[in-house]
Amino acid sequence: MRKAAFLYNPLSGSRQEQRKHVVRSAADVVRAAGVEVVMEATRGAKEAAGQAREAIADGCDTVFACGGDGTIHDILQGIVGSDAVLAVIPLGTGNTLAHDLHLPLDAVKAARAALTSKPRRFAVGRVQYFALNGQNETRYFTVAVGIGVDAHMFYRLNVAHKNRLGMAAYYAKATHLWFTDPLECFDAEFTDSTGQQETAAISELLAVRIKNFGGVLREFAPGASLNRNRLRLVLFRTSSRLRYLEFIARGLLGAKWRIPGIEVADADVVRCFASETRKVRRVFVEADGELLGTVPAEISIIPNAFNLLVPPAWLERNK
Repeated sequence: MRKAAFLYNPLSGSRQEQRKHVVRSAADVVRAAGVEVVMEATRGAKEAAGQAREAIADGCDTVFACGGDGTIHDILQGIVGSDAVLAVIPLGTGNTLAHDLHLPLDAVKAARAALTSKPRRFAVGRVQYFALNGQNETRYFTVAVGIGVDAHMFYRLNVAHKNRLGMAAYYAKATHLWFTDPLECFDAEFTDSTGQQETAAISELLAVRIKNFGGVLREFAPGASLNRNRLRLVLFRTSSRLRYLEFIARGLLGAKWRIPGIEVADADVVRCFASETRKVRRVFVEADGELLGTVPAEISIIPNAFNLLVPPAWLERNK
């Protein structure tokens, strides 16, 4: 690491008025190690990728994404395909990727951890979807894509409540939707581990890239890992509210995976679309906790796509 850019989201998470000071303290740790450091606030979700590319063009070999999973997601778009390394300073609400990497959730401690971490090249997820602006668009993701119930929650979630209440806002909205909204089905088409193409009617699909989500769900999709060059799917072949509760309780209690109507599968590509035989509301798509648009959508994997700075402990656990 010779030159690093610290790109921070001034609106991510709580304690926003202290954000610049916190990021500066983290940057000072890296600067004290002899690394040239530049610091810049992101200018919005659509601008962050361009800012990352500008930093790389200006000689930065490492780009620190300072914020939550949404900030990392936005900056990732400018990292994929380059030789630069993505590093994480967790300052968001869920900090899911940070949990998976076992990073300290304190910014200064995360910066210190970065100095002993190693770059590792990983596959990246890619989702093509119908954006809310009416255009077909593509995004990369590191954590997960959700289609159906969870993406509908992000559509309905009040951003101000999220910023003020943190994860409590997610849990409150999820509980409200669970009691009030119908669990409608759409179709997913994928090739299973035996090479057979399958089409399933489902109310929720998750395409997962990481192992540990932290919080109440912990291991969200058993078998998922950044080390793998395949998607790990969680398929909800049910509209039963009870089964959804069992799924959440399984994560909370660390129970083994046995829930009727909910299963895991591997896939290289999965396509989701509204059923021609059922009339449903718009089926929404989210990636890394950010609402993107609606189906039709295609999720795939790109091997050897980006560099991520990971702690030695993560490398040891994931040999």
